[in-house]
Amino acid sequence: MSPAGCSHVNGYKVDNWKQNLRVIYQCFVWSGTAETRRRKAKSCICHMCGAHLNRLHSCLYCVFFGCFTKKHIHEHAKNKRHNLAIDLLYGGIYCFVCQDYIYDKDMEQIAKEEQRKAWKLQGRAFCVPSENLMQLFRKQIIISVSSHMCTFVSTGIGEKYTTWEPTKRELELLRHNPKRRKITTNCTIGLRGLINLGNTCFMNCIVQALTHTPLLRDFFLSDRHKCEMQSNSCLVCEMSQLFQEFYSGHRSPHIPFRLLHLVWTHARHLAGYEQQDAHEFLIAALDVLHRHCKGDTIRDDNGKKANNPNHCNCIIDQIFTGGLQSDVTCQVCHGVSTTIDPFWDISLDLPGSSTPFWPLSPGGDGSTVNGESHLSGSTTLTDCLRRFTRPEHLGSSAKIKCGGCHSYQESTKQLTMKKLPIVACFHLKRFEHSAKLRRKITTYVSFPLELDMTPFMASSKESRMNGQYQQTVDVLNNDNKYSLFAVVNHQGTLESGHYTSFIRQHKDQWFKCDDAIITKASIKDVLDSEGYLLFYHKQFLEYE
Repeated sequence: MSPAGCSHVNGYKVDNWKQNLRVIYQCFVWSGTAETRRRKAKSCICHMCGAHLNRLHSCLYCVFFGCFTKKHIHEHAKNKRHNLAIDLLYGGIYCFVCQDYIYDKDMEQIAKEEQRKAWKLQGRAFCVPSENLMQLFRKQIIISVSSHMCTFVSTGIGEKYTTWEPTKRELELLRHNPKRRKITTNCTIGLRGLINLGNTCFMNCIVQALTHTPLLRDFFLSDRHKCEMQSNSCLVCEMSQLFQEFYSGHRSPHIPFRLLHLVWTHARHLAGYEQQDAHEFLIAALDVLHRHCKGDTIRDDNGKKANNPNHCNCIIDQIFTGGLQSDVTCQVCHGVSTTIDPFWDISLDLPGSSTPFWPLSPGGDGSTVNGESHLSGSTTLTDCLRRFTRPEHLGSSAKIKCGGCHSYQESTKQLTMKKLPIVACFHLKRFEHSAKLRRKITTYVSFPLELDMTPFMASSKESRMNGQYQQTVDVLNNDNKYSLFAVVNHQGTLESGHYTSFIRQHKDQWFKCDDAIITKASIKDVLDSEGYLLFYHKQFLEYE
């Protein structure tokens, strides 16, 4: 929510709203006494289906309990126009107009006060760090202070903890060690292995990449999907459940059998227990997700659907779709015909393939371009992108009718990026299939942790033609910068191979995902890997 909070709360703040909210917290949320806990257990059931679970919510305007998972509370809100409800497990306030959990300073204060009262009634007094220490924690400074942790005291009513206040010496240690961190299991939440169900490593590595895509994770963990089909056949519903499983904190490997069944149902060419191509699975998964979540459109500030006739507003297009500009130039009149096509990924040719590859790397033994170290004879991701966006002469056998000449003429074609996606996926074409040849290309391609796409933009091409390239680079440089967050690798041959992935959990923390096994990896491990699919995320997001 914005700093101003939810505007729909004002309709609730009338008469004795504070007292009413306190009663709800006391009786149905925190339940500090045994009597209130018994009352909550008896009365807090869904008024539609009678269930106790399914994320029960209570309407703030009337006495109504409803399931959030089965949308019973949503139906009540729509019929009664009661816009606010409270989560009876965690105490969060949900607005059905904003379609999200909201923050309101006054309500948050009441929730904290009633929670503290409940803790005291239960015989629990939790540690509350000082304000100075809280400020340091907000800056992500974590150090081990185990020798001064709260002392356990056994009492007749639950567990009681003594308050811990940091000493001056401890505060000084915190201030003088801002970069010291203690890695705990909490830092790896979201990391979970996936059981291989029989040559399904191609699916597992893509699932790892998708579940660690930040905006996709935020979408699925905030209940933004509104299913318009049967949930047992909706891939978006299954992905939503998958995200819940990944970020539940469970450590045991997950068994994605429902996901595999839906993939077989909606992408029949991937059905069966043969080894499949991870890139082919990625495109098929994005296509099915795109078709199943078309109803999840982005809304404007007034709650209306944003009208964008140029492309779908679903979450998949918002994150993965870019615009590829194709300029065909007539060699006689130099007229240019331009088309712009959407893309989800960019497939790049490699040296060693049957397609001619121009050696575009700068000369010398140690130059650096786009953060990549160029060694003599090595190939970089930048080389592949430069080749992808170079002008290509189509030749006399592929003449195109020119709109200016009104006749068939030879022409050149050049691809550039008109619009960059939030997540850029680069597919290194390692598998070559032809009538005479089937093989894997093992050419090593170095790729950077940070990538600047400015040189490959259509705007940069136009600026070069107008002699204003340097000025454009200075303006657009930050907008076109990306950071690597996932790498999919293939080991072995076409006939017998295995897929694994590297996932970035935090800025400098990488993990290798090999089906059910998750191990810590170094940046060197990542950058030295062969690379098949490279996932980059924009460093700066633009809001329209």
